[in-house]
Formats: sequence, C-alpha cells, structure tokens
Amino acid sequence: MNLFEAIFVRKSVRSYTNEGISPKVLEDILKQFDEINGLFGGVETELAIFDNRQNDYKMLSLLGIKAPYYLVLYSEEKDRAMMNAGYLMEQLSLYMYTRGIGSCFIGNPIIKKKYQYRDKKRMMVVMAFGKPKGSCYRKQVEAKRLSLDELCVYKETPRQWMKQLLDAARMAPSSMNSQPWRFVVFDSRIHIFSKKHPSDKLGKWDEVNFGIMFANMMTAAEEMWLDVDLIRLDELSQKNFQNNQYVLSAILRP
Repeated sequence: MNLFEAIFVRKSVRSYTNEGISPKVLEDILKQFDEINGLFGGVETELAIFDNRQNDYKMLSLLGIKAPYYLVLYSEEKDRAMMNAGYLMEQLSLYMYTRGIGSCFIGNPIIKKKYQYRDKKRMMVVMAFGKPKGSCYRKQVEAKRLSLDELCVYKETPRQWMKQLLDAARMAPSSMNSQPWRFVVFDSRIHIFSKKHPSDKLGKWDEVNFGIMFANMMTAAEEMWLDVDLIRLDELSQKNFQNNQYVLSAILRP
C-alpha cells in the first residue's frame, strides 16, 4: 500500500492497544517528516513523539481519545501556519497507515504548559497514534463523506484524472466531519472555497482541515504525475461570496 491508496481506506482510530512500536519504526516516522516539504515555504516546524504508554502525557480531547503515542507538530506562528501543520501531519498519518499504524487528529488537547512551546515554536496539531484495537482500515464506501456532486460545481465535463484528484480530496478527514471545502472546477483549474464563517475568516480548525485536504490532493497529483501550483487569485479574493469564502486555486498541468 502506498500513500495514495491509504487515502481511500484509512479511518480515524479512537481505540488503541498499549503495545509498543519499535524504535526503528518511530525513527522512520521522524525521517519521513524530514523528507516532506511544507505547503508554504519559510515556516519552521518541528516534530515530537510523546510516549504515553505509562500515561505520562495526560492529553484530553473532546472525544476522550487515549493513545500510547502522540505526534506533536510545533511551528512558528506565521500566516497559514495551521494549514501548513495540517498538511504535514496528514502526510505522516497516511505514511503510518502504510505501516499498519492507526491515528486520529485531536482537537483542543489539554496539556501542561511546559509542552505547549518548543524553541519558540507553538504546538499546532496533535495526533494520537498506535496499534489499533481491530483494523485501522475500512472500505471507501463506508466513509461518511459528501459526494463529488455535492461538493463540486463543474463549468464543463471534468476529465477522469480531475475526478480522481477531487475524489482523493473529498476523502480527507476534518474536525467533526465538517467537510468545509467546496470546489469550482474549470478545465485544469480548481477554485477552492470554504463554507463561510461569521467572522469572514477561516476558523482555527478549518485552517488545519484545509491543510489535510491539500495533503490528499497533492498526494493524488504525485501519484498521477500531475504538477500543481497553489495560488491565490486577486480577482476571486476581492469578491464577496454569499455562502462561501475563497481559499486558494489549484492549477494543474498533466
């Protein structure tokens, strides 16, 4: 199984055994992180693995997920840093699924203050991981996701590779399964929007959600040998849309 295949069969794991993962595999996870380029340049990040098998790190979430290990992503506090963090962590999640390791993003973890910063970088995203009780996979049809017809507006009949790319994007996990993304597709362009928030800004966790979605999209593009440029178009960013907020545009080149 490669990263692209993992997109369609991964599921969020909320129940783990307390079995240890070999130091070699933990080292491989850290090495994998070092090989990933960020979604945006110029944002320094750092990854830490917390071994919680002795309950040393009492991280609590709204879902009450207790895991033997946690991945913690620290980052400089810059524009789009949360989106970049989601992008990096989703790629690590997919990598772990190729190794039979389950994971789950944790929203609003409660953790001691001394762990919240590292070398002036702030904790951005926390992910529970470990060996699951049961399987960490499911069939694609079992995923509770909106269909492409519900998420996309097509300006013309999309090509097959475009639909495959969008299918990978729609499979991304999101906070409370909110699936905030909407796509307007024209030729080789995807204009990406978020369901509008009262503040007219992306919510904190939507930044992470979109980073996760972009990780799936970029993984699919690499699998299909597509080049992707993520840009922000002035003509769209200056428009006021009633129900959605413009995020970015993806320009694809087969």
